[in-house]
Amino acid sequence: MKLDLDEVKDLNKIDFLAKQLVEGFITGLHKSPYHGFSVEFAEHRLYNTGESTRHIDWKVYAKTDRLYTKRYEEETNLRCQIVVDNSSSMHYPVHNKGKLVFSLLASAAIAWLLQKQRDAVGVATFSDKIEYSSDIKSTSSHLNKLFIRLKHLLTEESVNKKTSVGKILHEVAKKNRKRSLIIIFSDMFDNEDEVEEIFKGLQHLKHNKHEVLVFHVTDKRTELNFEFEDRPHEFIDLESGERLKLQPSEIKQHFVTEASRYYRDLKLRCAQLKIDLIEADVSEDYDTILNAYLIKRAKMK
Repeated sequence: MKLDLDEVKDLNKIDFLAKQLVEGFITGLHKSPYHGFSVEFAEHRLYNTGESTRHIDWKVYAKTDRLYTKRYEEETNLRCQIVVDNSSSMHYPVHNKGKLVFSLLASAAIAWLLQKQRDAVGVATFSDKIEYSSDIKSTSSHLNKLFIRLKHLLTEESVNKKTSVGKILHEVAKKNRKRSLIIIFSDMFDNEDEVEEIFKGLQHLKHNKHEVLVFHVTDKRTELNFEFEDRPHEFIDLESGERLKLQPSEIKQHFVTEASRYYRDLKLRCAQLKIDLIEADVSEDYDTILNAYLIKRAKMK
């Protein structure tokens, strides 16, 4: 399902939008690798004395005179930490804060799915430091708190907030001591001399036995393809405030070559670490995001 980010003026109804995205996705889903949207029944097992009687199958008891309980696919106690980049570059395009809005809506949709499956979810946001980090819980009240926090992100100031992706990934790896699914939403833009630290941070997560899913969030048309009207422009670095006046056609070929090289390198390094890297173009729909999550989720059962 696709939303026009220009029409998302605020996220006051982020819970409604998240549910709408998920339901639209499921409606078009023919066969999902993820079992349990409607809490699908999996199998029976013998009832153990002292357990809750809530899931006893009384029809089976009537036929067999033995107590069996139903097991459900969602009874896996998955822990998931969603990590959202909130540096100034994520507030691009400036007119609609496209990359950040896209990431927040996708995060909300995944959190909604997790909670409905009784999995535990938490959210962390960062720039050059961790700005917010929630507990990881599975209750509906906790989910509502996460939605409120995600809504607040768009009202916060974001002037010249730099990125330190590598350092943050190390902190996330240290903080999450139990094996978890770590989902990262970021444009992965960092200082050139710190790019290697990003890969070390990802390696740290894998070393700690976490499963990692990286959504590389970009406005592909301008940030990767450098498609601008061929007239003089003033480009502003949102993180440093540096300004540069130039004609796009003069540097387009070089820019596209370097951007493609970085993306190929990022994808290759993630593949070496067995990390799923998904291209998340803010002009596209959310089905790619949700499908990637569901595939990853299914592999962790």
